[in-house]
Amino acid sequence: MKPLVLSAAAAFTASFTAASGPLFAADAQELLKEKACLSCHTVDKKLVGPAYKEVAAKYKSRKDAEAYLTKKIKEGSTGVWGPIPMPPNGTVGDDDAKTLAKYILTIK
Repeated sequence: MKPLVLSAAAAFTASFTAASGPLFAADAQELLKEKACLSCHTVDKKLVGPAYKEVAAKYKSRKDAEAYLTKKIKEGSTGVWGPIPMPPNGTVGDDDAKTLAKYILTIK
């Protein structure tokens, strides 16, 4: 009976993991809209700020990329991508900023 229980548990875990990818992306994309990130950024073209593809490419090799982007999302930055500063976003909480950073780093 144990192999059956383990198989059922493994199947449940696999289905949950597979489903969390699209759900995670959908949640993150909704946050991008909700927090007005798309006013300055797009996925693949520079608008006011850099494209998310550029951001992901620039920071993908940093060991602290997620933490670094989380901080930049919340606190803003100056001079990183040119003369236009990214203002701090006071409407983004810690968890949302972390979700957005994780999502941005997955964009290719």
